[in-house]
This record gives sequence, C-alpha cells and structure tokens, in this order.
Amino acid sequence: MKHRIVVLGAGYAGAIAAGRIARRLHREDVRITLVNAEPDFVERVRMHQLAVGQDLPPRPLADVFAGTGVEVRVARVTSVDVEARTVTVLDGTAEDRLDYDTLVYALGSGWTDQGVPGVAGHAHQIASRPGALRLRERLTELTAGAPVVVVGAGLTGLELATELAETRPDLDVRLVARGGLGDWLSPKGQAHVAEVVADLGITVHEHTTVTAVEAGTVHTTTGSIPSAATVWTAGFAVHPIAAATTLEVTGTGQIVVDGTMRSVSHPDVYAIGDAAYAMGPGDKPLRMSCASGTPAAWQAADAIAARLAGVKIPKGLIRYFHQCISLGRKQSLIQMVKADDTVTDHAWAGRGAAAYKEFICKGAYWSVARPLMYPVRRRKVVARPAAERRQRAAETTAA
Repeated sequence: MKHRIVVLGAGYAGAIAAGRIARRLHREDVRITLVNAEPDFVERVRMHQLAVGQDLPPRPLADVFAGTGVEVRVARVTSVDVEARTVTVLDGTAEDRLDYDTLVYALGSGWTDQGVPGVAGHAHQIASRPGALRLRERLTELTAGAPVVVVGAGLTGLELATELAETRPDLDVRLVARGGLGDWLSPKGQAHVAEVVADLGITVHEHTTVTAVEAGTVHTTTGSIPSAATVWTAGFAVHPIAAATTLEVTGTGQIVVDGTMRSVSHPDVYAIGDAAYAMGPGDKPLRMSCASGTPAAWQAADAIAARLAGVKIPKGLIRYFHQCISLGRKQSLIQMVKADDTVTDHAWAGRGAAAYKEFICKGAYWSVARPLMYPVRRRKVVARPAAERRQRAAETTAA
C-alpha cells in the first residue's frame, strides 16, 4: 500500500513542500495529493502589483507539477478530522473525503478586520487574488483627485501605497500608520522610506488608529479622513480550520510545531507557512512571511521523507537575512537583519535595491515552478505504520 501524503494549500510553503517530498521518496511508495482552492499558483508577494492594474502571467498548478508525481486537486478544504485522518473538501458542489497517512497543513492566512466596525463591509483587501482584483476594478472607477486610504503601514501597506501612488499619480493616496512611518526600520531605512513616500505625494497619518470605516469615510483617533476606496492591510489571521480540530494551536489558531515542523500533539501532521507556530533563532516565533515559509517547507519535506525512509532527519537552518520592501517599480529598501529578524544599521536602497527585490520575487516563484530542479535523493519507504494499520483493518473486516 502506498503511503498517502496530503498537502493542504499551494501557496509558497505548500507547493514547495509537495515538490520536494516528491523528489525525496520513490514514486511507487507514496501518493502525494496537493489540494488548493484555485487552479493557479498565486504570487502573493505581487498582489499589490495586481491591484493597481499590472498584469501577472498565469501560473497553472497542473503545469507546475506535470511529471512530478504530485496529483493536484482543485477543491476547497472545509474540515479536517485529525483523529480519523481525513480531510473534507468541496469540489464545485460535490463534497469528497480524502484519507491521509501524513498531512501537511499549509492553508496560510488571510486578512482580518481586527474587530473594527465597518471594515468588513466597506474596506478592500489584497491578501488574496479575488480581493486584489476587486480593488483593481474599484480603482479603475476613480477619477483624478479621488482619495484612497491605505490602513496599515507595515510591509504590505507600504508596498501598496507606493505602488499605487507611482501608477496613479492622479489619485490622493493616504497612508494610516498606528506608529511612526517605518519605525521598525534602521535610521537609514526610515529616512529612505520617508523620502520616497514624500516624492510620491503620499499623505501619511502617523500615530493614528482607525476606529471605524464607513462608505466614503475612515474615522480615526485624530479625525475623519475622506475615502473613495479604503484598503485594509492592518494584520493577517490564519485559516480557521486548524482551530476547529483537536490539534494543539495557539490563541491565534496557529498549529504548534517542533523543530521539524511536526505537530506537537499529532505526529502525523506537519504545519508550515503562516499556519505554523514555530520557534526561530533567539527563541522568537517565526513571522508570517515567505522568508519563513520556504525554509520551513524544506525542513518539513526532508523530515517527512527521512522518517518514512528510516534515516537521520537533516537539521535545516531557518533564519533571516533581510527584509525586502518594494516602494514602487523604481525604488526599494533592503533592510538587513540579524538571524532573529532584529534590524541592523545596514540598509540598501535605490534602483539597485529594486532590481534585487524583483530578483527575490522571481526566485520565490522559481523555487515553486521548478520542483524537478531539486536534488534527487529518492529513498524507499521503510516505515509503514499507517499502511500496516490499514492492511490489518481491511483483513479484520474481510474476516
């Protein structure tokens, strides 16, 4: 019997893990199913570009995984039963159940309104492709001088506000920051961000908290701001399915994992990407990012393969090197950080930094789109406890 591996979510982490596992184990020993709600791979790090009207090439998952042995299943995950080892999916209008021996949970995160009144009904989001496309449509309806308010001045908010101001200089772009603009960056980084934002004509509302959002208005602690389109980038929340299971999760719904990305409560479940609560350098939780999800996917894939093959589990290194922030197509900031993501005094800015950021984005997709390029270290599956349990159950039923 083949060992059944089901990977939920084909974002950066899930897609990389599926492709890497396929290169680690003999195809006749495993069945790898990758479940994703959309037929295409979505470059989430480019959603701000899509939202402002730039066209992104389609990335069909069927093409990405052709010839790898990974079966792509386009369906929406509706529930997971970690005791019965089953996943329920909705394929169009038909419900189906997938049984697994090993589960890789990579459903990621989406936007959250933080409980602020009116956000859900009156604000846009770019955490997903449908959300980015809805904002794109709204922006095409706006005429010169229309105010657009971006709430949240973290990485996503900065990238969207600058991209929008560069693409649509006719709009009145405003950025609402709970703290100071780029206050987590080094002095050089803060100065560059402030310079670019000023050059693009973006109005920044610093040390301002949004209290409510209405059609046409954003209410804040420092007054009301007119808005023809409000975009909410103030935080992300993980997919709620894990919290509805018996998996050990944090208060925010992330699955608690060990150093191999394995659930501390259910050893046949691995969690990677934004869905995982994993400790990094300095005993600090890994932040939600592609920079965390990619090495976590490598670690999980290698650990799964090693355990099934009965060999030593390789120890991966999950650490940070920099934070890359797009500031339009012509500018960027590469903020250097320590292993634990603490910023240093070193930062790189300008057109060269913009070219480097584009290289990073292309590299992120390259690692997904070329699973056949991973080094081949295929091993036979020797640890088959799940398959043996199924065989004994089948024999008992037949008897």
